[in-house]
Amino acid sequence: MSSLASAPAIRRRTGLIGLILATIVLLLAVGSGPARAADGEYVALGDSYSAGSLILPPASGAPLICGQSARNYPKQVAQALGLSLTDVTCGAASTEHMTFPQYPGVAPQFDALKPDTKVVTLGIGGNDNLLFASAIVTCGGIDILWPGTLFDVGAPCRDSIGAVHLANAAAIESKIAAVVRGIRARSPQAKILVIGYPDLLPQSGRCYPTLPLTSGDIAFLEQLTRRLNTSVQSAAEGNGATYVDTYAQSIGHDACKSASVRWIEPVIPAFSSDTTIVPLHPNAAGMTATAGVVRSAFQAAGF
Repeated sequence: MSSLASAPAIRRRTGLIGLILATIVLLLAVGSGPARAADGEYVALGDSYSAGSLILPPASGAPLICGQSARNYPKQVAQALGLSLTDVTCGAASTEHMTFPQYPGVAPQFDALKPDTKVVTLGIGGNDNLLFASAIVTCGGIDILWPGTLFDVGAPCRDSIGAVHLANAAAIESKIAAVVRGIRARSPQAKILVIGYPDLLPQSGRCYPTLPLTSGDIAFLEQLTRRLNTSVQSAAEGNGATYVDTYAQSIGHDACKSASVRWIEPVIPAFSSDTTIVPLHPNAAGMTATAGVVRSAFQAAGF
């Protein structure tokens, strides 16, 4: 079968994606040995969607390898509500990094929890089993090489590996539940707010070639995000924590929207101080929107 997309075009797209990913790795690899943050009444745990990875400026005192932003939602919420904050969020964190070091010089995130901690936010799950990274990279690779992508035919990623990714998203619930119980054991007085993931992609259609995926695989990746959020919500509510939905309010601000509207950056970002070069991650506007939802949850919890 002859390819409907030209070989040079495929090589250009693949090369650009490779360059972006290599830049991310280089930036994340710079330095990793900060002083620990002071103990706070509010402790923020989580991955890149909580850390605000590579949104400028970087957070003072945080490990550079974590890519933590000075404008992430934990810092915005703490400032708005006058809470002292210990923010140990870190890009690429998974549930195992709550109790094991993620990098040399980066302590397990649970080390920040104290018996008198008053409130904890937790945003975790997307990196377990390499869920998001694997789905994005494999679907992108499959669709770039799929001749039908140019004409928006089929859902090759969903059809080939979709069932595996959905099963992984379901299995993550037990890991997140264990994390919530671990927080409760270490900080028995704390209110625990478990933060869901935002809407990354359009509810229908696609934005080719900004995201080189078929409409069918866009719909599959949306289904995967919703399934992950179901696991996050069930783990929270089944273990006495509060689930904070960031998905609903982010609909219409996905990576296919214009730079002035979107809260999630596409594969090729806008390259400004308000964006991130990490594909399919929140930009500064997305962080601020998430902060608003989380702040409301804090206030509902009495803070």
